[in-house]
Amino acid sequence: MVVGTEDPRARAVMSALYRPLSLNNLPLMFTARRTSELIKYAGNAFLAMKITFINEMADLCEKVGANVQDVARGIGLDNRIGPKFLHAGPGYGGSCFPKDTLALTRTAQQAGAPLRIIETVVAVNDVRKLAIARKVENALGGQVRGKTAAVLGLTFKPNTDDMRESPAIAIVTALADKGMRVRAYDPEGMDEARHLLPAEIEYGTGPYDVAEGADVLVIITEWDAFRALDLDRLKTIMAQPVVVDLRNIYVPEQMAQLGFIYESVGRPLDAAYDAEARSAAE
Repeated sequence: MVVGTEDPRARAVMSALYRPLSLNNLPLMFTARRTSELIKYAGNAFLAMKITFINEMADLCEKVGANVQDVARGIGLDNRIGPKFLHAGPGYGGSCFPKDTLALTRTAQQAGAPLRIIETVVAVNDVRKLAIARKVENALGGQVRGKTAAVLGLTFKPNTDDMRESPAIAIVTALADKGMRVRAYDPEGMDEARHLLPAEIEYGTGPYDVAEGADVLVIITEWDAFRALDLDRLKTIMAQPVVVDLRNIYVPEQMAQLGFIYESVGRPLDAAYDAEARSAAE
């Protein structure tokens, strides 16, 4: 808990207010107001940078045949780095990271001390969402106009209806712009999504409802409901057994053995399995 105040009376009041938490050994830190603001912005900017770093490492892993999950675990074992916020995916979103990184960069620019690293983090994260749409396009062989995408997950993270700055907004919009028919499902976020996504987006009642007849299934948010899909049923009802898993929920080799053309983030798929899956799909 960080409290920004230079007023002794305010400090006493805040100490009394947060005393129940301090009894549970929650650190209570008093600083000047400007310092407290920067602590909040800098903390979230650092975490956003960590997410963006592992996302770029995932892109490199795909090129050289490495596994980003192993890379993340390996560097996360170093206590100076730690394992948190090292999960590769479609980019960060939500109410804090986008807002705070932008606020920090604007504050720095106005103060004449630009933060080039954080400026780059913001730019890379924005570009990543469009790159993910191209990943879906590539999974279908580059021809997507007139095809159907089933999207699972619209909120920026599971267990919330929060759509603020969700990667799904840019990804779904880009797919629609490419001429795809998009059917989406989210356990909590569809009401809010209707205000933020293109009007032509269709919404379903569940994973299998939107997957029926789809050419590709795209997993954007890692809701628990999407971690244990009936894959045999999924393959039967889809027009093409193509899955783009942006949260690395499933095991590449198992998906290929089941006959899926499977794309994830930063994880290699054995060439033999991939060729077998694509041959079966054709």
